[in-house]
Amino acid sequence: MDPESSAFRPATPAEEILRDAQRWRQKISGDLHEHFVEAIYGHAARLTSRAVTRPGQAARPTLDRAIDRIVTSRIWGFPVMFLLFALMFWLTISGANVPSAMIANLLIDQLYPVLREGATSLGFPWWLRGVLIDGMYLATAWVVSVMLPPMAIFFPMFTLLEDYGYLPRVAFNLDRLFKKAGAHGKQSMTTMMGFGCNAAGVIATRIIDSPRERLIAIITNNFALCNGRWPTQFLIAALFIGSLVPAHLAGLVSAGAVTGVAALGVLFTLGTAWALTRTVLKGEVSTFSLELPPYRPPRIWQTLYTSLVDRTIFVLWRAVVFALPAGAVIWLSGNIHIGGVSIAQHMVSGLDPVGLFVGLNGVILLAYIVSIPANEIIIPTILMLTVMNTGVQGVGQGAGVMFELDSDSAVKSLLTAGGWTTLTAVNLMLFSLLHNPCSTTIYTIYKETGSAKWTALATLLPVGLGFLVTFLVAQLWRLFG
Repeated sequence: MDPESSAFRPATPAEEILRDAQRWRQKISGDLHEHFVEAIYGHAARLTSRAVTRPGQAARPTLDRAIDRIVTSRIWGFPVMFLLFALMFWLTISGANVPSAMIANLLIDQLYPVLREGATSLGFPWWLRGVLIDGMYLATAWVVSVMLPPMAIFFPMFTLLEDYGYLPRVAFNLDRLFKKAGAHGKQSMTTMMGFGCNAAGVIATRIIDSPRERLIAIITNNFALCNGRWPTQFLIAALFIGSLVPAHLAGLVSAGAVTGVAALGVLFTLGTAWALTRTVLKGEVSTFSLELPPYRPPRIWQTLYTSLVDRTIFVLWRAVVFALPAGAVIWLSGNIHIGGVSIAQHMVSGLDPVGLFVGLNGVILLAYIVSIPANEIIIPTILMLTVMNTGVQGVGQGAGVMFELDSDSAVKSLLTAGGWTTLTAVNLMLFSLLHNPCSTTIYTIYKETGSAKWTALATLLPVGLGFLVTFLVAQLWRLFG
């Protein structure tokens, strides 16, 4: 053999360094491999010791298991869930009062007069100023001031519960009820989201894999009282229901009445789901594996982004888009006259027989027609139409201009002058629960389903139930009242 070949040639220093490096890399690689394998099996052994119990051996206590014994218990699961969500609703409603008042003060009390005077000084015709400022701007200001604070409070709390791992426990608790109704267990979570905003609740149904059961969740989501309907519920309950009992019990009775309406909405959700699964949406309830993830600390910044940007701002923008034309329609209906009478008054007169027949009135029905874009403007619209229809002097700022009164007694006096009774108030609370979705929700339903047929059903079914229920209540009231 050639003495100069590599078999006999001494290795150079560079080659020796390279060989040493290869030997060390193989040794380190082998050690790391063994280390990772040991770590994986060790972690698996720890998980097994926590999750698997052998016959005659007690389960190893863990914090997650201790919490689950309470929140998923047949005895304590539902009370804990009700108390937790009641606390969320209370924080949302109570906490939203101050920021709502601040935003309303800025947009309506301060900025609205400036815009009105500015439009006048710029030489805007009265009708153009009315459409733009008294109509479009004012409606949008009401929507933002009433809608933004509750969503900015409710959605972060809801997302925190989702991140913490509690919402899958809610689905676990309610799965049996929804399964008996023919719906999917995860619909419980989309229903809870609907209490913040029905449009957001409709979007949340994407977590349901079955198209049929997702459609059931979409159609029935409107039975959850959204934040735009809470102010109407609390105001009417305080004015007419709380006044039926002594003053020291008024708050408790009013809160109980609103809670009862919200609970009735859940019953309508389950009942309607049961009826749909036996008629137009027949089918078997799909099975699904519900994983109860470990409890974990919420990710604050991601929670804020998800709840404020993906949900609050997204839904608010859609509401504003629909509120702008609604404000113009409301102002025009109050200021365009036919035969010396405004269109709004003609419509109230035409709707009055139907409204009174079901224990409501024409003002309420017209308010719900022109306020389809946003439930938040129901009360200001009712007050404006009541003043227009009754001819009360010194209240409000003119035809077609929405307003609110500072004192509850003034509101009750105005509504009583418009012919309101306790029956009117009770049926308004029921109709506030059972009426067509707002425009934002209707548009979201169409975007999610891609079907005009299902969108029409989701829109007309609640309002049909609303007329049926108010009619029955009115007949029973007249019979036994």
